[in-house]
Amino acid sequence: MAITMKASEFKAKCLQLMDQVAAGGELVVITKNGVPVAQLVPVSTRPKTLFGLDAGGIRVLGDIVEPVATAWEAQA
Repeated sequence: MAITMKASEFKAKCLQLMDQVAAGGELVVITKNGVPVAQLVPVSTRPKTLFGLDAGGIRVLGDIVEPVATAWEAQA
């Protein structure tokens, strides 16, 4: 859920709000004359590479190279 506040209020509480957003991940919408003009959101980090992203999360069960022993039926 987003917090909406006036720019003047944001200016007074900026450092406190930055800590709050970093800790809780809550979005802050800053308005000027009732119109949204900016958002304060937590920084999302991306890995430099996708290589190894699923390491330790995938298990191989059985032989994945040899054909299966079950005969398959398919329409020609």
